[in-house]
Amino acid sequence: MAGTRKDTPNDPARRARILEAALDVIADGGVHRATHRRIAARAGVPLGSLTYYFAGLDDLLASAFASLADRMAEQYRGMLEAARTRSEAEEAVVAVICGPEYGSDREMALLFEMYAYGNHNPAVAETARLWLLRSRESLGLHFPPRTCLALDALVEGWPMHREFEHAPLDRALVAATVRTIVAGLGEAV
Repeated sequence: MAGTRKDTPNDPARRARILEAALDVIADGGVHRATHRRIAARAGVPLGSLTYYFAGLDDLLASAFASLADRMAEQYRGMLEAARTRSEAEEAVVAVICGPEYGSDREMALLFEMYAYGNHNPAVAETARLWLLRSRESLGLHFPPRTCLALDALVEGWPMHREFEHAPLDRALVAATVRTIVAGLGEAV
């Protein structure tokens, strides 16, 4: 029978649209304001589409945060892979910390929401844990483990100051701090 739902292919981009809409809703109002209805409306899909792709709201939010973490981790890794020298790797770390090449205001808001939601959702806590490990793995392309740990703390913490102070970071101070950590904790691998 031609024209039945069974013969009509699913919209292959619908799941991705739903995930991006969930992130938009979270960025606009926080996890606590994210609902199936708001996400479906933002994605421009029927409400039932959400339950087709996700077991519930927690699953949808966890999947959205995993998507965000994957995308940002790939971007982060790309910035470090492009560095050919230790000096370039240090500059890549400074760029990650200072933005806007990495960690837009929207992305920072989403990361804060991910960390907070991870306190109450084991799947999101695991996404956050893996996010930190992937960050250190990317740093490990150029730096030894202890240096990676110290730099990762800067990467996680200093942008938080930037966001809450609503002011750009002192790039020269960030660069000097990165150089000091790298020099003080050991040579590049």
